[in-house]
Amino acid sequence: MTEPTSLASWTRALRKQLDALGLDSAVLCAQAGLDPLQMDDPNARYPLSATTRLWELAVQASGDAAIGLRVSRFVSPTTFHALGYALVASGSLREVFERIVRYHQVVSDALTLELSRDGERYCFRLLQPEGGQPPALEAIDAFAAIYVRTCRNRLGRDYAPLAVHLRRPEPVDPTPWHTVFRAPVFFSACEDRLEFAARDFDSHLDDANPELAEHNETVLKRTLAQLQPLTWERKVRAAIEAQLPEGEPSAERIAQALHLSLRSLQRHLADEGCRFDALLNECRENLALVHLRDPQCSLTEISHLLGFADTSSFNRAFKRWTGMTPGQFRDGLR
Repeated sequence: MTEPTSLASWTRALRKQLDALGLDSAVLCAQAGLDPLQMDDPNARYPLSATTRLWELAVQASGDAAIGLRVSRFVSPTTFHALGYALVASGSLREVFERIVRYHQVVSDALTLELSRDGERYCFRLLQPEGGQPPALEAIDAFAAIYVRTCRNRLGRDYAPLAVHLRRPEPVDPTPWHTVFRAPVFFSACEDRLEFAARDFDSHLDDANPELAEHNETVLKRTLAQLQPLTWERKVRAAIEAQLPEGEPSAERIAQALHLSLRSLQRHLADEGCRFDALLNECRENLALVHLRDPQCSLTEISHLLGFADTSSFNRAFKRWTGMTPGQFRDGLR
């Protein structure tokens, strides 16, 4: 089983907290087995065992069991790259947390996140994979504080969740947790969970920017795909995208490119719950949405890049996918 990892840049917030306390964060990183230089690489990732060790060393060096809560002050949208920008541009807090659930693995795959509605409240769960190595308690504190701070950034500094449930045992002094969350905090809980009022989550946010959110989602989808195992679906998608400028590729042509018989290709895709014609359509639609955002790319050129015989064929396909013509889509962007 592959060890979970997290973005190296996310650890920079902990380093800043340690430096603010007058501690040598570089030495502590070295003791934990982390290369501090990797924090400047937006794609670098650290193994969970090493980041957990850094949290342990941070608590020991600072004598502060609540250090995870304080780290959230040093987190900004740039910490989480495209995900941070997509969250800032979201139209509601429900959208914010749906994106967090969808793309959290880009930040860390040590947790599985869930958002569900229960009557007049939303429950946001931070779940650990069965049999997996648990993240540090301080890391859970940090994520919970970051999510609440995200809400305050959009709804005002006085915003508070309805309740916070943490698996960690009750600390000797729980005051920092009550101070940060300003809500009932339940320790030794069966799961890590935040609860929010539904009316707060569903209300529209004035500073939403759907186009910016969509642009960053494109980046996130690509990053997420790179983190996934190399499935036959991914191999077929890559082969389709490579061959589209030469005309609509047939399943036979893609099978040949992947050194497979047509029957083997169909069997591999069926095992993963996919069909070739559906993948071809999805690839074309996704690429169309990307190319249409480039004002330098004409509809004739886009039709060619997507393997259509002519612009009218592209127009018909795009209307089937989205309910509007490519021209109408571009007008909406303006």
